[in-house]
Amino acid sequence: MPNPVDPEVLAQLPLDELVACHECDLLLRKPPLQHDEKALCPRCGYELYAHRHNVVNRSLALVLTALLLYIPANFLPIMQLHLLGQTSDDTVWSGVLGLYNSQMHLIAVVVFLCSMAIPLLKLLCQLLVLLSIRLNIGRSYGLLCYRIYHHLREWGMLEVYFMGVLVAIVKLVDLAQLTVGLGLFCFISLLLVQVWLEVVMSPHQIWVALSGEDVHAGD
Repeated sequence: MPNPVDPEVLAQLPLDELVACHECDLLLRKPPLQHDEKALCPRCGYELYAHRHNVVNRSLALVLTALLLYIPANFLPIMQLHLLGQTSDDTVWSGVLGLYNSQMHLIAVVVFLCSMAIPLLKLLCQLLVLLSIRLNIGRSYGLLCYRIYHHLREWGMLEVYFMGVLVAIVKLVDLAQLTVGLGLFCFISLLLVQVWLEVVMSPHQIWVALSGEDVHAGD
């Protein structure tokens, strides 16, 4: 945990040696970190940044896993509904089409963007960022993609859609026979992989690596 430094001393330090807490705005001198260490704000306890091991390779593995899970999570049946002799397979995509065909066009567009389009765009941005670092090419495009990714973070709402699926299952279980499909397990796996990716892909290390300062980003 970094110690507060006298304001007069801070004023004389270069900007790349300073870090501000995102929660309480306390300005601190960056402490040197070893692998798997993290810096915490001494005032509020917020994690300022971390130095995680082998960030780029681990993040690449998770991004590729998430991309492989994307298609089955969205196009395989999440649940099978049996009612009055009728059977229907419900997927994320069929839910979007159902809303659109029910004349709820705006809601269908919002669901499509938040549950399918934006999560995919986020993964593609992360992939391009990591490849630009791993292959040491196109760092300027990597910076652009990472900025786009940060603007999209609040719009990808897989967890909200997942909660909607759980609510639907609870409400329908007494009205019809439900069978959980493989798509639900893929969807849950995709959600967990993305959460894990958020933890592993240390923003501080990625920004430093994209700026060309960190030659050990893949360590």
